[in-house]
Amino acid sequence: MQQPEARLAERIAERRRADGDPRALVGEMRRSVLLVPVADGGLWSVRSGGTRWICGFTDEAALARFALHHAPGDQPMDYAALLGARIVDEIVPALGEPAGLAVDIATEDGAMFFPPVAGIVPDAVAVDAGRAGKGRS
Repeated sequence: MQQPEARLAERIAERRRADGDPRALVGEMRRSVLLVPVADGGLWSVRSGGTRWICGFTDEAALARFALHHAPGDQPMDYAALLGARIVDEIVPALGEPAGLAVDIATEDGAMFFPPVAGIVPDAVAVDAGRAGKGRS
């Protein structure tokens, strides 16, 4: 049986080809254990377009590609292994700002972004929840 992380990488590739179901991709992300770099006592994240993106990786090879460009010198990069559901359901809401999950950002044609919208993060922190008549406005 294939590991959830491998299925997530496959679902990302399917979605890139535009033949994958976005709901299935979100489900795979939620069931997958992602490797999230740890820096300065917190999870590695970047800000872009008014959103904070937690960076997660489907395997050590994807994390290593990222570390080549972002690890200080020859230092190993510490990371936490977290379930995707924990990231989007617990960590994102605790940040107190619009936040999403970026997966495999150092993988050419393999990155996928899970933005802070309803159906991915809890409605209370989804940036589009107010438009649907629920959540914050």
